[in-house]
Amino acid sequence: MLRTPFNHFKTAKKILRPIALLLLVLCISAAPFASGRASAASPAPSHIDAVLLIDVSNSMNKSDKNNIAGEAMKMFIDMLSAQGDKVGIVAYTDKVQREKALLQIGSAADKQDLKDFIDGLDRGAYTDIAVGMKEAVKVLENGSDPGHEPMIVMLADGNNDLNEATGRTQSQSDQELDAAVETAKQKGYPVYTIGLNANGKLNKEILAGLSNKTSGKAFTTDSADDLPQILSEIFADHLKLKVVPVQSITANGSYQEVTVNVPNGSVLEANISIMSAQPVTAKLTDPSGKEAAIPSNGVLLSKSSTYSLIKLLSPEQGEWKLQVKGVPKDKIDINLVFNYDLELKLDALPSKTYKKGDTVEISSHLFSNGAQVTLSSLYQDMKAVLLATDTDTGKVQELPMDNSGAVFKGSFEIPEGHNYELKVRAEESSFYRESDVLTINAKTGAVATSPPAGAGGTGPVQEQSSSKTLYYIIGGIVLVLAAAVVLWLLRQKSNRGFVGQMVVEVLDGNTGEKTYPQYKKLSAFRGKFTLHQLLQLAPELKESEKLVFTPGKNDRLMLRGSEEISVERSGRVVDTARGLELKSGDRISVALQTVDKTILLEYLI
Repeated sequence: MLRTPFNHFKTAKKILRPIALLLLVLCISAAPFASGRASAASPAPSHIDAVLLIDVSNSMNKSDKNNIAGEAMKMFIDMLSAQGDKVGIVAYTDKVQREKALLQIGSAADKQDLKDFIDGLDRGAYTDIAVGMKEAVKVLENGSDPGHEPMIVMLADGNNDLNEATGRTQSQSDQELDAAVETAKQKGYPVYTIGLNANGKLNKEILAGLSNKTSGKAFTTDSADDLPQILSEIFADHLKLKVVPVQSITANGSYQEVTVNVPNGSVLEANISIMSAQPVTAKLTDPSGKEAAIPSNGVLLSKSSTYSLIKLLSPEQGEWKLQVKGVPKDKIDINLVFNYDLELKLDALPSKTYKKGDTVEISSHLFSNGAQVTLSSLYQDMKAVLLATDTDTGKVQELPMDNSGAVFKGSFEIPEGHNYELKVRAEESSFYRESDVLTINAKTGAVATSPPAGAGGTGPVQEQSSSKTLYYIIGGIVLVLAAAVVLWLLRQKSNRGFVGQMVVEVLDGNTGEKTYPQYKKLSAFRGKFTLHQLLQLAPELKESEKLVFTPGKNDRLMLRGSEEISVERSGRVVDTARGLELKSGDRISVALQTVDKTILLEYLI
């Protein structure tokens, strides 16, 4: 019998309903064991969802004639984690010139794809900040992961130059910008602005306002040469890291040695950025004295015309030796940014009610990969303070905490019957962490809002052991059931049609104008569809029906066509007669013959 999608849905419900009921029973059974103590699991290290928002109007030619902005944006991409972060790009004038939806980085090829996109950006006339900001917010709304840290990085001069022929007014632009900024504020999208002031016409107020309203930061510079340093600071600030400066070098044509100190074993990645206007070469020696090849396993290398970035993955603690050789008299700046897998958590409070005159004893622990850090030296290398805010008066007290053991300890005496917020901040030279906020209502002796009981403490050994065992059993059952569901779904996949979306732009060869990017969801198609269907059957584009898309393996697309229609990928003509496989992030262009138009396509999942 031929199964319809509706039949699949009914079959899925039959399979999933008993599984859901079983999981519910297991969770209810486990609840008594879980109460009164912290969850054994901890969220993975934070990942970034970043939209790079770039003003590509002609006025930027004067501010950045050597396109240092593009190089800085590429360095920012290289500094991101080797896997897991997402990046989108919006290039705007008074309209969206080009756009790339959030792409999850899974390999060096993904980063190169993003950098190639930046290299392909063109300039255009006029500027409308509201258009760019509105689109950047939309990109995050459409693709940001709830577990990631969203952000917008905007590079502009803060000025509008509207096209009078369109009838667009400054008032309309201002209203649209205010609405986009309010959305960013409500959704927690901090906007980091970078103002280029090379021609003295920077509108600092506009850019600072965008950052202040969204809890971002504003940077300004008179020289595009400062952009790599600024992008490093933005990356570090967003992840509660610090840029660690290393001595600058004036190259002499020979190798010159600097020390890179990896402070502890909790460093996930060490980013060594070497910024120079001239080519440089580098050698690296690990703490044992063994030379580490660049690149190699655990040592990644990214290069451009203005920087080299060496990324050490889970580097060994200790002193690494970096040798750099550059062109004589060339100034070379070196920075370090360490990415950590560390969280700071408050321990549970011994009491649930507090009033004026009571002393609140606070303790806090570091966690790495879900496990409590017990290495005393890590705590002792950090300085911790207890920040106590009287929310009735706004007064903030900064109280030092003891770090002599593998714990941060401090106390706060409640001076008045007010509401208070308490949190711990711990920092060292390369990073800082802040705990969640603990609130106390000392007006009525109400129950304090605190972390889950036992977040930093321990319960009876037997209870922990038995509950862990139960969770292992539950986990095993869940995995088996999940695997069964996945296998069933994979068997049905061939009947599900297409996944993802296609970004479509049409470039007019006569005028050079490009349409706004249109996002076409492919789930509406089944079996196959033509490019002409994707273009909504526009009569003048009828020859595009010669290109046919069918589902491929692993959520890929297969494109087939005839020699009569030209398809290019990465600037090279490809043979679609044999079939062209497209994965997420791939871009192609289709040059039509009967009309002077080129269809630009990007496949995204």
